[in-house]
Amino acid sequence: MAERKLLLEHAHDPAYVTLKGYLDKGGYNGLKKALKMERQAVVDEVKASGLRGRGGAGFPTWIKWNGIEKDKKNPHYMVCNADEGEPGTFKDKQLMEQTPFTMIEGMTIGGYATQADCGYVYIRGEFVDAAKAVRKAIDEAYANGYLGKNIQGSGFDFDLYVHMGAGSYECGEESALMSSLMGERGMPRLKFPHAPLPTVAGLWDRPTIINNVETYACAPFILDKGGEWYATLGASTKNSRGTKVFSVSGHVNKPGNYEIEFGTTLGELLDLAGGMKGGALKACVPGGSSVPIINAEDCGKAVLGYEEMAEVKSMVGSGGCMFLNEHTCIVNFIWRTSLFYANESCGKCTPCREGTQWMEQILSRIVRGNGQPGDMDLLLDITKQIDGRSFCGLGDAAAWPVAAALRVFPEEFEYFIKNGRSMVSGPATDAMTPRWALAAGV
Repeated sequence: MAERKLLLEHAHDPAYVTLKGYLDKGGYNGLKKALKMERQAVVDEVKASGLRGRGGAGFPTWIKWNGIEKDKKNPHYMVCNADEGEPGTFKDKQLMEQTPFTMIEGMTIGGYATQADCGYVYIRGEFVDAAKAVRKAIDEAYANGYLGKNIQGSGFDFDLYVHMGAGSYECGEESALMSSLMGERGMPRLKFPHAPLPTVAGLWDRPTIINNVETYACAPFILDKGGEWYATLGASTKNSRGTKVFSVSGHVNKPGNYEIEFGTTLGELLDLAGGMKGGALKACVPGGSSVPIINAEDCGKAVLGYEEMAEVKSMVGSGGCMFLNEHTCIVNFIWRTSLFYANESCGKCTPCREGTQWMEQILSRIVRGNGQPGDMDLLLDITKQIDGRSFCGLGDAAAWPVAAALRVFPEEFEYFIKNGRSMVSGPATDAMTPRWALAAGV
């Protein structure tokens, strides 16, 4: 199956970042149609499309939009999660830099459907170019009546602001993002049922919708061409509709972002990226570093869809697809992954704060040739104590890669522990360790 470009169709057209260029390609047709519809009808169109959140969780978008209070008593907010801190994922960066109006139009459509007063685009601190592109596009939208008061004479008012984060992975979690946006420390809140959902009490304890950049960018196409049309894309899958942008990296000949229709096989995505480089396919992390790793055999079976990827015990995730060749040491790869999560844990809850550090220390000992009998059982036990027991998804994200690697490639861990070196390379050295880890004595 070839690429199915929808969001990225005009990404490499320099004019598309301008309002004129966007309008020339049919931009804002979706919003114009939406503004003539009842608000509930807009939500129903999104429901018909089958759109699910593209940030990683795959939650049905219409349920969020429909869950906000209909009899408006308080201000409503729209928030765009543009933090994109998942290692291996870089799709939102391109969307903001080259197609910023799709996200802006999508947020405006969402704002109309949910009676939002204003929206906030929370952009990762390192994404300076993306923030500049979005800021410039927002200014153009204001100047031409697509944001602000009485948008296109409809009587609907909607303001949009850009907020830069400080580079914390934790702030990609929605409740930590809201805390950061409000000027608090970027730490997660209690979750439902112990605390209300953001649609009930989110930003400043007001009803709030939070979606990902790619999710909002889909909305203009859904309203322009219809939810039923959008649902025809990916119709071969159980419950995955539309297109998905995958950020392909690792040992491939043509790394980059590839937009495909759900139902495409993982092998077809690899072919789009030019095939393997430097050796045969050994493994793949299909949806970002937090997603369970799969071996070459399962790569051959994998179909890109939310339920379909679960059949090979992995996930679509955020779409950060990393292909690894036969010369990759899985133990070293998982150690570096674990090192990242240990560093990024905010420390609020004990399972994540202590568990991520403990896993990294054990893996660090193994890759330096000092593994001990029982380390594999201990690592697996730690993952079980973290998974589902932390305040937010960062604990799960740290536990899943380790547990999956132990399950899929146990022989590599056994060999490393027994022989003090990798099956495919030597032990790790201090040169492989980030300076912050050496300074901390990790």
